[in-house]
Order: sequence, then structure tokens, then C-alpha cells
Amino acid sequence: MDQIKGTIGRWQGAGLMATTLLGTGVFILPQMTIATAGNDALLAWLLLTLAIIPVTLIFGRLAGAFPHAAGPAYFVEKAFGRTAGRTIGLIFLLVVPLAAPAAILMTFQFVDAMVPVSGWSQIAMELGLLVLLFLLNFRGIHVSAKLQFVLTIAIVSVVVLMFGAGGLNLHKLESISRVTSSDASLIMAAAGIAFWSFLGVEAMTHLANDFKDPKKDMIPAMMIGTVLVGVVYLACTGLLLMTPVETGTGLAMVASFDNLLGGYGAQVIGILGIAGGLATVNVYTASVSRLLWSFSREGILPGYFASLNRHQVPARALAAVLLAMALVIVLTHISGQELEHLIAWTNGVFVIIYLMSMLAAAKLLSKRYLPLVAIGSLFCIMLGFALGSSMLYALIMILVVAPILWWQKNHLSRKQELQAA
Repeated sequence: MDQIKGTIGRWQGAGLMATTLLGTGVFILPQMTIATAGNDALLAWLLLTLAIIPVTLIFGRLAGAFPHAAGPAYFVEKAFGRTAGRTIGLIFLLVVPLAAPAAILMTFQFVDAMVPVSGWSQIAMELGLLVLLFLLNFRGIHVSAKLQFVLTIAIVSVVVLMFGAGGLNLHKLESISRVTSSDASLIMAAAGIAFWSFLGVEAMTHLANDFKDPKKDMIPAMMIGTVLVGVVYLACTGLLLMTPVETGTGLAMVASFDNLLGGYGAQVIGILGIAGGLATVNVYTASVSRLLWSFSREGILPGYFASLNRHQVPARALAAVLLAMALVIVLTHISGQELEHLIAWTNGVFVIIYLMSMLAAAKLLSKRYLPLVAIGSLFCIMLGFALGSSMLYALIMILVVAPILWWQKNHLSRKQELQAA
């Protein structure tokens, strides 16, 4: 078999989208944005949610019109040529093994809230999660899609329950919303951190061929997931502002759950946080393995990864991606890299991927999408300024990868010309 057959529908896709975006950050990022911008964190989340909607619409339309395992790399290649498209694909391939340790580090904050784990014991557990991801993906993404839809409902239910219990403190949120003085630089800094929560919009485009009807279901699935996630993040941020906890108490959402509902926060938030983090890494694992499979079929990467197993899953590519993640996890532990750095570097790469996808849409889609493209492009440029020096990692990757791909293209062209002669 050399083609992937669609097996998931609109609602399963919405579940994949939502848990990918909620994932590791739903119970952590609101706390980090409040630490950065204080009360303005709520405004940062609102603006970010509104800004990501046109970006999601564009990605959904591109994926529906041009379903391909390479996702954004394919869109950019169709618009700007092979070298540009493959550069985007390779920087995505190279950044996800970096992003996965960040996601898993965030996930293990929930483990630590229940059972303190550190050192090589934590590394062993993290590597065990990668084995679980291989087993989840080996039979196809539709298996985990059903589980992740249930997880989405569980996370939303807990947030609604907490918000309902915090209704008595609603006057605090009203007083916060009446504050007129805001610091634009802090809002942008908080949005730069919060952007991590919406990484996954583009990952869904790699799975377009896994949908039964991508042209009909991609946009609804992605929009349902994105809007739901924005509301959940706003609610979580509002909860923390309504029920502030003492600094140094660990995960603020755990303390907030205990204050509002009388206990068991570590267990409830911990289990959902672990499952959400696993779900995020799961979708990226599936996405990157399909991109690796696609590049292998096109001759960009070794042909060893071009086969599918009996479940139509690129198992060799899947194993290679997980092994790369395992290596980075071990190296991250040895080097002592901080979570904030991993998040910022990852966000910088995705700003480039999103911006190039918006520019590709301007060429590939009809003129009626140009207003959305313009808004999405402006959003990416502003995020790039907000990330500042963290964008250097993405720029260095492009300066390394693009010349190699350009040389490869010219070398193959000359070789073909000589063979033809």
C-alpha cells in the first residue's frame, strides 16, 4: 500500500484539534501568562483567540483544497517552488523533536503534582510515554481520535465545573475588566508565550488524508476545536484571576481546584494534564511521521521510510520520529535546558511556518480569502516581533536548510541532464 485512506470524521477531527491545542498548556499556560502580564493576561488570550481564527480558516481551506501529508510544506511548494516548500517541511521536521521534550516537560509537572519524580526516573517514564505513543499510532490515528474526543469533553467539563463553583468571585473578574490602563509590551509578551497553545492548527493539515471527506470536514473540525480551546483558555485565565493563589504553591490550577471544589485537585488536574500532554505529542508524532513518509516517497529523504504497514501507517517513519524525540529528551536532561527557552524557540519556527502558509494561500486561494490572509500575516509578523531574539533559532535553521536543499535540487537537475544526454 502507498496511499493513506481516510478513517476519521468531523467530530473526531474536532476532538483531535481541541486536545492538541489544549494538550500540555491548558492548566499551565494561563499561570505563565499571568506571571508575565498580570491582569492583562486575559486581554492577551482574547486577542490571541480572535487573531488565530482567520489563520485556522486559511489552514482549513488549504487542507480541504490540497490534502497532502506534507501539509504547509506542500502548500508553500505549490506557491513558491520546491526549495521553499521543502525548507518549510524540513524545519518542521527538525523542530518537533525539540517541541516534544517541551511538551513532555510540561506534562511531567502534572505527574510531579501527584507523585514527585525527578532525575533519571523521570527520563525513564518519559521514554515509556514514547513507547505508548508508538502503540497508539501503530494501528492508525482513528484509534486515538476517539479517545481524544472523550478527553476534550472531560477537560471542558472540569473547567465548566470550576467556573461554576467560582461564580461567587465573579465580581473580582468584573473589577479586573474595568481596569483601563494596559501595557501593550506585556500583552504582546504574554501572547508570545500563549501562542504555544495554538500550535497544532497546522499539524491537522498533515492529517487531511486521514479524514473521510477533507474538503467538507476540515474547516468545521478545525474551527470547532480552535474556538472551543480559546474559550477554555480564557475561562482558565479568568479562574486564576478570580481565585488567586499564593506564589510558590506549584501548579496554580491545582490550588484553584482545591479552593473551589474542596480537594483532589492534584489527582483530577494531574490526570487530565497528563492525558492532554500525551494527546498533543501524539498528534505531532502522527503529523511528523506522515511528513517524513511523504518526503521519503519524493526522494528528499531515504526511501526506507516510504512504506506503510497493514494499517496504512508509516511505521518506520513513526519509529524514527520517536527515536529522535527520545534522543532530544535525554540530551535536554543532560544539558539542563529550561522549559521557557524550548517554548520560545519552538514558537519562533512555527511563526515562520504560519507566515509562509498565509503567503502561499494568497497565491493558491481565491481573492475572497485575501482579507483573512492579510489578518493572518499581520498576526504572524506581530508575534515574530513579540518573540524577539528567540526568532534567531528559526532564522538560523532556514539559513542552514535552504542552501542544502537548493544544492540538492541543482545537483539532481544536472544529474538528470547528463543521464538524458
